[in-house]
Amino acid sequence: MPRTVDHAQRRAEIADAVVRAAARDGLHAVTIRAVAAESGSSIRFVQYYFATKAELLTGTLNHLEQLSHTRWQQRLAGLPDPPPARALVEAFCAEALPTDAPSRAFHLIGTSYAVLAMTDPELAQHPFVANIDRLEGRIAQALGQAQRIGELGEGIEVAAEATRLVMLTHGLGTSVLIGQHSASSAEEVVCYHLDQLFTAATSPESPTSGRHEPVDPN
Repeated sequence: MPRTVDHAQRRAEIADAVVRAAARDGLHAVTIRAVAAESGSSIRFVQYYFATKAELLTGTLNHLEQLSHTRWQQRLAGLPDPPPARALVEAFCAEALPTDAPSRAFHLIGTSYAVLAMTDPELAQHPFVANIDRLEGRIAQALGQAQRIGELGEGIEVAAEATRLVMLTHGLGTSVLIGQHSASSAEEVVCYHLDQLFTAATSPESPTSGRHEPVDPN
């Protein structure tokens, strides 16, 4: 009986090889030949799944993004579904910072890809900017729902704040990768910012005390 080929698994294995090669030599040095050697396969095998270097890099970025989204959802396990707004935002910030091997890999590849795309039209065609826009939109939705029940400070512009949160974690993440800040100090900065942003109504007389409007994380 013929063996069933798991193409998704093979793409994931190739993407993992890209991550290892990029972590060692930099994303700019990644080639199909180098990835074939890293994965212990042939150039023809890699090209079967990713015909060009641009497809290889974009495929890896998509793979890492999906894994990051899954980890984000896992951070919300045990909470109501959908989760409260602050929990959703805290989980995003925790996942966005490079505090372990998977999150470091995603941040490294994503940042390196953005730099390469500035001067490579083929890479720039990948809708990674649209992915960031969707992320900001999801955060803005969470903040908007929190604002409606009085969990945000007065005068907060949720769209601008969503952009600031995404950019804050991105900048802090890069500073962790280059050794300017530790992961723990970056987490402290994010925690400080969220404490300034969210003003949960906890007093017994507050009309919003104990209320948590859920947010769909998908």
